[in-house]
Amino acid sequence: MSTKSRKTIIAGNWKMHKTVSEARALVSALAAGIGSELAGETLPDIVLCPTFICLPEVVSAVKGSPMQVGAQNMDYRDSGAYTGEVAAPMLKDLGVTHVVIGHSERRQYFGETDASVNLKAKAALSHGLIPIVCVGETLEEREAGSTDDVVSRQVKAAIKDMSDADVAKIVVAYEPVWAIGTGKNCESPEANRVCKLIRSCLPASQADMVPILYGGSVKPSTIDEQMQQPDIDGALVGGASLKAEEFLPIIKGGAKRSKLMSTKA
Repeated sequence: MSTKSRKTIIAGNWKMHKTVSEARALVSALAAGIGSELAGETLPDIVLCPTFICLPEVVSAVKGSPMQVGAQNMDYRDSGAYTGEVAAPMLKDLGVTHVVIGHSERRQYFGETDASVNLKAKAALSHGLIPIVCVGETLEEREAGSTDDVVSRQVKAAIKDMSDADVAKIVVAYEPVWAIGTGKNCESPEANRVCKLIRSCLPASQADMVPILYGGSVKPSTIDEQMQQPDIDGALVGGASLKAEEFLPIIKGGAKRSKLMSTKA
């Protein structure tokens, strides 16, 4: 199976930014830009991931547009006495389609583990949500030459006990921790190499079906080169997704790849 079978995905992780009114304004600006600057283009899947309190407003605001909505986290349990948590059925009921799982900030600051990533990913799939599973090494791990071991371990743990059919439904995002929010960017050939490694960790029958995104200080100036890499299928964008004038050129970069993939034999 060729790369033609894989979706191009541009996802914006807003992290802990944007009030409800600010979120509404950003969606409006993005919709206007997509409708004008990208009219007639072969668009990638566009996924906006705001905070929990903004989800209902953003789900409402994207209706009639090509944009979809993802959550930044979820609990693996369906309900219960877990103060402060949000469950997959609640997200599904809102109209959310995707959920980011295992982001490095969740792992670093909130005790997320390989085991909890696996539980959450399986729970998301069981409720019809698409998990965007994040993996990536720290600066210390990269300098120690452990990148491949760390990333392979995280990927294999994330899909543990998943059926091949379920693996085919996930999205993986390679986010080198040292490049997130630092302005440092993993060079595109190296990012592609790690994304290819990630693909090799997936079941052979499904590996060519799974979109693998790159995340880590993605900018308008880097997106075109990233989208030219054969094993990078899109981007998980942080800071640059918070401004329409920065996110729209990144979506445009994804559209170029979508067009290329649609014309490949």
